[in-house]
Amino acid sequence: MVNLSYDLHIHSCLSPCGDEDMTPANIAGMAAVKGLDVIAITDHNSCKNCKAVIEAGKAYGIIVIPGMELCTIEEVHVLCLFPTLSNALDFDAYVDSKSNYFPNDEAIFGRQIRYNEHDEIIGFEPNLLINGVNISFDQVWEVVRRFKGIMIPAHIDKNSNSLLSNLGFVPPDSKFRCVEFKDMTKLHSLTEKNPYLKECTIISNSDAHYLEHINEPYLTIQAASKTPDDILQALNR
Repeated sequence: MVNLSYDLHIHSCLSPCGDEDMTPANIAGMAAVKGLDVIAITDHNSCKNCKAVIEAGKAYGIIVIPGMELCTIEEVHVLCLFPTLSNALDFDAYVDSKSNYFPNDEAIFGRQIRYNEHDEIIGFEPNLLINGVNISFDQVWEVVRRFKGIMIPAHIDKNSNSLLSNLGFVPPDSKFRCVEFKDMTKLHSLTEKNPYLKECTIISNSDAHYLEHINEPYLTIQAASKTPDDILQALNR
């Protein structure tokens, strides 16, 4: 077993709320400076900067898991993490097919910038990426599993865009095995009110939209190896 420091919820400048300094090389470089072992790139409703961050991670010795922060039709945010870039991009195409297209207003939301593996701008996403897509929360587990990924309800303790704030409860037929808390001081009270959460692996991430917000290496997970597949299995057991 290996002990890995992590931050599995990081936005690049492809997310409309992501700072333009959140380029692939800057993200990987900051993760290395902070001493993290593994990160996940989780832009809103898109995996299109994952390849560039994975390549930047290789240069800095950082494991990068490709992912997405999916916004369901109920506007519940869910982290979707995948063992391979191919799985993530296939899921990305599926989400595109379920999207409600609405032009991005860059003056309000900022630019949604796509990068290549050389940290060069290759384009801009024209449609706003923070809207809910036509996938309900109760569909996410099966859909993500179809692409060999895992689902993690995001920042479950937050007052907006979380499972508990938007649905008000944990559905009794839930199958997710990992959940994210933003504020770990709320862990005890929320697990007492929602016993299903006691059966889950609990993680906490930065949800970073700025380089300085990427986590310090104070949280760790134990996995059989450093491969993305083993890391996801450790989260989802």
